[in-house]
Amino acid sequence: MIAYRTLDDADLAHKRVLVRVDLNVPMDCGRVTDDTRIKAILPTIRAITQKGGKAVLISHFGRPKGRDESQSLAPLAKALEAQLGHSVAFASDCVGAAAESAIARLAAGDVIVLENTRFHAGEEKNAPEFIQALASLGDVYVNDSFSTAHRAHASTAGLAGVLPAYAGRSMQGELDALTKALEAPERPVLAVVGGAKVSTKLELLGNLVHKVDIMVIAGGMANTFLAAMGHKVGKSLCEHDLGDTARAILEEAKTAKCEIVLPVDAVVTKEFKANAAHRVVDVDHVADDEMILDAGPASVAQVVEKLKGVKTVVWNGPFGAFELPPFDAATVAVAKEVAALTKAGRLLSVAGGGDTVAALNHAKAGCDFSYVSTAGGAFLEWLEGKALPGVEALKPGASA
Repeated sequence: MIAYRTLDDADLAHKRVLVRVDLNVPMDCGRVTDDTRIKAILPTIRAITQKGGKAVLISHFGRPKGRDESQSLAPLAKALEAQLGHSVAFASDCVGAAAESAIARLAAGDVIVLENTRFHAGEEKNAPEFIQALASLGDVYVNDSFSTAHRAHASTAGLAGVLPAYAGRSMQGELDALTKALEAPERPVLAVVGGAKVSTKLELLGNLVHKVDIMVIAGGMANTFLAAMGHKVGKSLCEHDLGDTARAILEEAKTAKCEIVLPVDAVVTKEFKANAAHRVVDVDHVADDEMILDAGPASVAQVVEKLKGVKTVVWNGPFGAFELPPFDAATVAVAKEVAALTKAGRLLSVAGGGDTVAALNHAKAGCDFSYVSTAGGAFLEWLEGKALPGVEALKPGASA
């Protein structure tokens, strides 16, 4: 299990608590269109203020090159205030006089959002002088942004080297879930790995074959494996040049005693559009002018049968073009089965990645998974077995 300090270990009374959060949320005309990440940080803010700490929130937004008022965090301070039910101050900079004077006015239990850290080049460069400028504003550092933990930036990793560092509630929940799913899982473990291309998930596949007992390969990437095994996939999305790579992964899985599950039938069509004419065929009968857009019912039944015998599921990527009905059927069916088994207490289920979250929401199944990560890149790098700078910095001995 990963060792790190949590808010339960911290004395925060009257302390200035620098909290790295992720306020990089979707916006439209100054309005937040998805407040998932804002809601996720509320428990940490409340834990700090209830202990009498001053919550000083730092975050990036977008990819500005220097100061850009169109990417200011000011609207996010207002959005957070509405969710928190508590006044939230705002400082026009994240370092310097503006930040110092705003923080000096805070009383115990107050909350403030500092301006976009990426307005300063030192943030992404993890520059020592910028780290020190940020650190001078706080007494304690809390990282509650797993979604940015794969970045070695000043506010995500650097600060933990100069201030006492703790994991926030959201970070703590993410690390606990991922540890239970992959580092110390209850076995057997089944992984669903879907998506468009093998080339984007080579490291993930290479790591998971040594971590899980069963790996279900789904989505467009399954076509590459089917083609590598001699099946014709017609006009389907397929990386034919990665045939040798796919065969090598299959051999590696065999050596690691990881069972690979591939589709045995498919839903095929001649047009990439919603409600296009389609048919179900086994994987040996895809016509040259057809494309695979979903796994077929026999493939779904195969996966459902495997699910009955496992204790842990890790999911990344859909089974098909779930945005286009009826090519969402396999993703929806398997997601609902995982959700039902989880709700019945028979499974620990952890899922993540942008398409995965959208697919599970589409299936109305995500709420019954044990944990659904919105972290995207950090979640993928964790599955790939990479050390995440923001997590490493929280380990004992890594921080001040």
